[in-house]
Amino acid sequence: MRNLLFLVMVLLAGCGQGSDPMKGIQTPEQVSLGFFNAIYVDRSIDKALQYVDEPMQQVLQHYYIASAVQRHVLNLSMTDVTLEIEEIDIDFFRKFTKDITVIVKLFGLKDGQKWIDDRTIRLHKVDNRWVIVEILPEKGNLN
Repeated sequence: MRNLLFLVMVLLAGCGQGSDPMKGIQTPEQVSLGFFNAIYVDRSIDKALQYVDEPMQQVLQHYYIASAVQRHVLNLSMTDVTLEIEEIDIDFFRKFTKDITVIVKLFGLKDGQKWIDDRTIRLHKVDNRWVIVEILPEKGNLN
């Protein structure tokens, strides 16, 4: 009876919430929006650091505050920002892709005027985790 009880306990422990290997893994879209949300909405460098690789972390930490990152890294200072994914260069074979680009569209105010712009970022899959490795040069605003 003791062996049967032990076997049932082992099986139940294996069916718990921690058994899902995909739990906590974020999609490229979630990483992209999380990064821009941290910089433009939460205005938190610390929150943004979790979405970028080590070299980008050093760059972000160099600027200390989110407004400096907006100005010097993203070349776009805005307030009252809302975000959406404009385009992602990934398709059905997503799980085989290791390097993608995502275009994030930003809606908000720049110098008190309504402004729409976008930024393109490159993400790389490292150990089953998507991280931002580069912010690509912008092509211009959409106003």
